[in-house]
Amino acid sequence: MPAREAPHLLILGGTAEAARLASAAVARFGPGLTVTTSLAGTTRTPKPIAGEVRVGGFGGARGLATWLRAKQVDMVVDATHPFARNISENSFKATGAENCPALVFSRPSWQPKPGDRWRVVSDLDSAAALLPDMAKRAFLSVGSQRLSAFARLPSVHLVVRMIDPPAEPLSLMDHKVLLGRGPFDVDAERDLLQRERIDTVVSRNSGGAATYAKIEAARDLKIPVVMVEPPVREAGESVESLEGALRWIETQVAVRGGADS
Repeated sequence: MPAREAPHLLILGGTAEAARLASAAVARFGPGLTVTTSLAGTTRTPKPIAGEVRVGGFGGARGLATWLRAKQVDMVVDATHPFARNISENSFKATGAENCPALVFSRPSWQPKPGDRWRVVSDLDSAAALLPDMAKRAFLSVGSQRLSAFARLPSVHLVVRMIDPPAEPLSLMDHKVLLGRGPFDVDAERDLLQRERIDTVVSRNSGGAATYAKIEAARDLKIPVVMVEPPVREAGESVESLEGALRWIETQVAVRGGADS
C-alpha cells in the first residue's frame, strides 16, 4: 500500500459530541491527522462537520472491517447516539477483528433530580404500554425510527417531535407532528407542553444538553416523564469528555508518529 502522510481517524458520528470532536481534532492536529466522520444518513440536512464526511451504512460489522482496512484507518471513536446500538456493536466487532484501537465517547446519562416524576423503563414497547393508564396527551421525544411501538394507542393523543418531516404518513392513530432541532430552550419547552396540554412526556435517556430542556420543563410543570434507559454497550475503553477523547487520539497519533506535538 502507498505510504500515508498522516494517521487516519474515523469518528462514528451523528451527535453534537461527534461534530465537536471532529472540529477539535482538525484544529488540534491539523494536517497531521486525517479526520473522517461517518453519518448514518437519517437526517436529511446535517449541520456542517469539519474534516471529511461519509454518509450511509457500512454493511454490518464485516463491511465496516473491510472499510477500515481499505481506508487504512488507524483509530476509531464511536461517538454515536446512546441508542444507536447496531453501529456500536458493529464497531466493537470490526475494530476487534482488525486490531484497530477504538474508543467510545459517551454522554453521561441524565439522573433524576428533586421534583422529577420519572417512570423508568427498559424499552419503547414498555413505555407505550404505560401510556393508556397515565396519559391523555403525550409528548414523544424518542427519535423518528422507533415510533411503531406507539402505533396502537387510540385513547392517547401523541405530539411527536421530529427533525425532518416524515417521508411517509406515520403509523400512529391520533397524533400531531412538530418539527424542531435542538438545542432547545427551557422556556420554549415549557410553553410547548402547556400549549399542547401535555400530561405525560416520553423520552429516551439520551444524556447531553441539547434536549434536556424538556426534562426541566416537565419538572417545573410537575408532568411525569416515562424515561427509557439506553441499551448497554459492549465493554471497551470509554470517556465522557471531549478533552478525554482528544487525549486518547493524541496518544494514538504519537504512537504512529503523526502530528507534531
